[in-house]
Amino acid sequence: MSIPEHIVAIDAHTHPQTEEFIAAMGQRHQQMSQHFGRQRPVVSFAEQADAYRERKMMAVIVNSDSETTSGIKGAPNDLLGRAQAEHPDVFLAFAGIDPWKGAAAIEEIKRMHGEYGIKGVGELNPSRQRFLPNDPRFAPIWETCSELGLAVMFHGGFPGAGAGTPGGGGYRLENARPIPYIDDVAGEFPELRIISAHPAWPWHLDNLAMVWHKSNVYLDLSGWAPKYLPPEVVRYADSLISDRVLFGSDWPVMTADRWMTEFEALPFKAESRQKILLDNARALFDL
Repeated sequence: MSIPEHIVAIDAHTHPQTEEFIAAMGQRHQQMSQHFGRQRPVVSFAEQADAYRERKMMAVIVNSDSETTSGIKGAPNDLLGRAQAEHPDVFLAFAGIDPWKGAAAIEEIKRMHGEYGIKGVGELNPSRQRFLPNDPRFAPIWETCSELGLAVMFHGGFPGAGAGTPGGGGYRLENARPIPYIDDVAGEFPELRIISAHPAWPWHLDNLAMVWHKSNVYLDLSGWAPKYLPPEVVRYADSLISDRVLFGSDWPVMTADRWMTEFEALPFKAESRQKILLDNARALFDL
């Protein structure tokens, strides 16, 4: 896939908001709207594409499937595949899988890769999907992604799902620790391209150490308003790990406009900004 010459940035983390994706959230739709203080209206793929096209940006569109633990089927991955095919100048599609489905999840990855040429898998959320990435039962999934050259996106740190509710929806924060869970996977599968989504607070220092140590791991800055990023994250992203940090908004939790405005106010070097906004994603996705 080639990248249009006019593109100035790639948003590595957006969540489609069509009716199918909102329905697949179930009760989480209202809970997360309350937690983030932002309602999630229906937005078609065409509308999302036009918004990013207007801003001279591309966007990664992610999906999730937690049917085993929630009882609700994820939105069909074909919706993302078709969106990428219809808007190739904007969208990079990731397939959502339920890791507990094992062989069926692997077949879905292979199908989406063969039929649509997806760029990755995720966003996988260990807290919400109630799994540990380094559990040997899931190793065949990571091996498949590695063999196909697909990136795998893992949610890291505090999850919005269940936040502010009694018992946090039963979701364990521990599952979303970068070390040892994602770090183990990165070490076992050195050819696997991994995106550790979000700074991973309150384990953001662990996350930085993992990204610095494992050259196959990328950090996306999504889910945080840049003005609130911990100073260590800014410092490392502007120096030691600048080659593996990605712009991500977590839209619709945050708009690309707000993210870009606040990012511009941070003391990043010009070369680091270029890498974070565009060059690192271009290399990661072979664009």
